[in-house]
Amino acid sequence: MKGRLFHILVPVISVLLGLLIGGIIMLVSNYDPIQAYSALIGGIFGNGYNIGETIRAASPLILSGLAVAFAFRTGLFNIGVEGQLLVGWLASVYVGIHFDLPKIIHLPLAVIAGALAGALWGVLPGILKARFKVHEVITTIMMNYIALYVTNAIIRAYMLAPGERTKDIKESASLASPWLQQMTDFSRLHYGILVALIGALFMWFVLWKTTTGYELRAVGFNQHASQYAGISVSKNIILAMAISGAFAGAAGTMEGLGTYQYMTINNAFTGVGFDGIAVSLLGANGSIGIIVAALLFGGLKIGALTMQSTAGVPTELIGIVIALIIFFVASSYLIRWLTNRFTKGGKI
Repeated sequence: MKGRLFHILVPVISVLLGLLIGGIIMLVSNYDPIQAYSALIGGIFGNGYNIGETIRAASPLILSGLAVAFAFRTGLFNIGVEGQLLVGWLASVYVGIHFDLPKIIHLPLAVIAGALAGALWGVLPGILKARFKVHEVITTIMMNYIALYVTNAIIRAYMLAPGERTKDIKESASLASPWLQQMTDFSRLHYGILVALIGALFMWFVLWKTTTGYELRAVGFNQHASQYAGISVSKNIILAMAISGAFAGAAGTMEGLGTYQYMTINNAFTGVGFDGIAVSLLGANGSIGIIVAALLFGGLKIGALTMQSTAGVPTELIGIVIALIIFFVASSYLIRWLTNRFTKGGKI
């Protein structure tokens, strides 16, 4: 069996095993897994509203998954997507509130502001990694908490409106689409999905069709060989973290300019940035895989609400299923062993 086919089988089998063991856990917990999964599927595909909400939930997940994947493709581990998302969210909302421009200028400017804020938040760990060899996992995790409390402080000091949030953004900066909402029974679906798809195309093009992408991947494979070949390792580490952070910041604009149209004071992390790690892992760090994985995760989260109301199954069980899927993706050796058992000759 070809290696490419194996990379496709890993996420597929991981999802199936996650759902299977999730069903066993439901049985042990005195829930009907058939009724639960039927409600889950109905909650994803049952009507236009649920389909729209699934796509809407997938939009920031695609971009946060791209942020993780881009860094990983260049040999880095960006665990700070959540923080970069928060600062991108705040920057986009700030531009959306305080600027008064035509929509054709205002909306792109707000999206770019969010991406730039995320890029800046990603550059700082990149500089520490490139100049002082500080591991990016540690710095990006720390930057998450700094972002959470700094954004809250800025909102309280300069942008606070009744309800512990900012004002609503101007319509000229909104990603909202009455047309898409009407098509999906007035869900919150917005044009952010187009931004996310453009982001996926951008990552593929940069990594695989440009000299810069080749250098970034080369540094990720082997820094010493890259340096010997005349590639600036430090420059590419900083650039990789900036682009990764820009994807994460753009994910924040999906929430600020699309779903909510404002930003609240957050008592805890949104979780979207951390879910991006799982999306990237399940999508094998590829653009198409990430889109599919984000749609799956978005569907599971939206469908879990119907599963709870219809079958009485707690939404936490979907969290367990997602965790199981991630576990099996990470345990690819187990899936390789299973596929060897069921393929002729035992070769992949």
